[in-house]
Amino acid sequence: MAEAKVQEQEVSGNLVRYTGESGVAVLTLNDPPANTYSYEMMQELDRAILQARMDERVQVIIITGQGEKFFCAGANIQMLSSVTPEYKYYFCLHANETLSRLEQTPKLVIAAINGHCVGGGLEVAMAADIRIARRNAGKMGLPEVSLGVLPGTGGTQRLVRIVGKSRAIELMTTGKLFNFERGQELGILNDIYETENNDAFIEQVMEYARRFTLPDKAARAVGRIKRSVQSGAEIPFEYGLALERELQQQLFQSEDAREGIDAYVNKRKPQFKGK
Repeated sequence: MAEAKVQEQEVSGNLVRYTGESGVAVLTLNDPPANTYSYEMMQELDRAILQARMDERVQVIIITGQGEKFFCAGANIQMLSSVTPEYKYYFCLHANETLSRLEQTPKLVIAAINGHCVGGGLEVAMAADIRIARRNAGKMGLPEVSLGVLPGTGGTQRLVRIVGKSRAIELMTTGKLFNFERGQELGILNDIYETENNDAFIEQVMEYARRFTLPDKAARAVGRIKRSVQSGAEIPFEYGLALERELQQQLFQSEDAREGIDAYVNKRKPQFKGK
């Protein structure tokens, strides 16, 4: 239990910074001013996701952007203009695999949207479980149609699952950008925070993230809830129920489930250990 509370580490790449404390890993896209991603950034993001997944001290993952202006503006267009169609295909394939790995990691993932979140940046954010933005920090949307292409890092598939078929088609074919308030109305954003600067915003998101960490919250159960929803929503209902039962059985066998039930029966606050 103490181990999760005192975790302080920094394992940074050039393009994705990895920091962690109190059970929360923060992955920062680091290519200002727009934090556009390349194959090199996606490789670093992939490694950071795996590191957070495998680190038993990490219970929640936050992904954000460096600076005050951009969460992420998507793929680096200059890079895309200089490579072959085959390279672009494999670049998109790897980006899709990376975001699917983030989405399927059984730990809660929060996108802290600190600035403009457009194109592939919104696609990154939609692979998170919860999305929180800083008020008046920027716009969001999927404008790829203006380049003659479609949102190719999961955007067409994740947006329709969030806002519905007709609205998703409209948003992507018009390519319009919209403010964060509209994003919340559409259900893309869970919340918008009022903060004076980006540092205060990240700290507020960190405070929110800590609600899902040990010892106060059964982080293992949080992760299994996430996994049941993310995976179960993509398969037939009866198979989803079977997945739910299997994950529940894993939790029934855990120390945390015994602790939670015992604490409820004895009218005390549970102290979860993540075991």
